[in-house]
Amino acid sequence: MRMFRSVAFGISVIGVLGLAACGGGRGSLGISGGQQQQQQANTVRHTPQAEERRETIWDLFTNVDDPNTTVEVNRYIWNASLDVLSFMPVKAADPFSGIIVFDYGRPPGGGTAYKATVYVRDPALDARSLSVALYTRGGPASAEAVRKVEDAILTRARQLRIRDGKL
Repeated sequence: MRMFRSVAFGISVIGVLGLAACGGGRGSLGISGGQQQQQQANTVRHTPQAEERRETIWDLFTNVDDPNTTVEVNRYIWNASLDVLSFMPVKAADPFSGIIVFDYGRPPGGGTAYKATVYVRDPALDARSLSVALYTRGGPASAEAVRKVEDAILTRARQLRIRDGKL
């Protein structure tokens, strides 16, 4: 019985030491103890309520995001972009990031086919909230053409807002 206890004690000590060596801390990445303490002192601590940490790859698939966090884009600019560029087929749209990708299409009465990417950055109805990248089959469209499309989108967005009576 005494031999069993000493063997069990020896195995548990080896197991504890083995786990301590595998700690996975920053010390195992070649950072000395002094550097590790300095890095920890420079790190801003977050409370668990403010931010939940993801520990494994599988935590990416769990819903730990705050449901009250929203990403906002200006709905008038979004809808105006769809209206003004309605001659182009929509290839992809993500209202959460504010990006609309249009495929090649010809404007009414025009001969050149264009494709566009519209980026609505901000919830404000402002020219700074809108970015348009316009391309022809030969490469990027002229700056004048891009400016005309942006002006048309912003004008239509203002019309939509006035129509809703929120001005």
